[in-house]
Amino acid sequence: MTSESRTSSLPARMEAEFSELLEELAACGHQANELMVRTRLPRWCRRSLFFFLGYIAKSQGRVTEKDVGFAEALMKALKLSPRQRRKAIGYFRKGKTAERIPAMKALGLRLTHRIWPSPALRVAICLCHAAQLQGRPEKPRRYRCEDAIDQIGLPTRVSDDILESYACKVWITEPEAQPRPSTFEQACQLLGVTRRDSRETIKRAYRKKVSECHPDKLAQQDLSPAELARAKDRLLRYQQAWELISQRLSV
Repeated sequence: MTSESRTSSLPARMEAEFSELLEELAACGHQANELMVRTRLPRWCRRSLFFFLGYIAKSQGRVTEKDVGFAEALMKALKLSPRQRRKAIGYFRKGKTAERIPAMKALGLRLTHRIWPSPALRVAICLCHAAQLQGRPEKPRRYRCEDAIDQIGLPTRVSDDILESYACKVWITEPEAQPRPSTFEQACQLLGVTRRDSRETIKRAYRKKVSECHPDKLAQQDLSPAELARAKDRLLRYQQAWELISQRLSV
């Protein structure tokens, strides 16, 4: 199975831009506000961005401090003036009170995303970051994020790939505590890769993970029996993940 067959097809220009942005996001430590500092965002996208942030924030009935903090971090990253900040706050509040997305919302992004995909993709990354502020998003939060991305005109596969990037790079901190992987996505998350990565990239990641907890290397360190046991369990999970991935890629 090739990398292309594991992902839904995107227009070539969008696919190239999306891959670059995901790499840049990883380089930013998966901090979407830092990505906005590096890549910027057209002014005309702000109304939709902050409306959708408010819409996602209210998905479970209460806006959290993390939701507000992320919106403020984006305002700072975009270098909004006091007047522009007041407008952004107004858009955020309108999103909070909306039960559904108005039909014409984000029309500019929807009309331009095929010929100029970068703004829509950067907004999508910010929305996915907002959706996962508490970790793996609950269904109401994820559904609202997907609704917003669909309104932009992007396929939901875009949100899947962005959140998968967070899953394998941010959410899993103790591989040894995870259950045996049963799906390709779970195996990728354990190795810190995504289904967009090539077999060669995944294999390099696997070898690096294994080298970190190999018994020969651990024998040179002064580790407690509990630490050695965790490392052994971690090594087992990595091996199980690679076995599943190898079987899937050979189909």
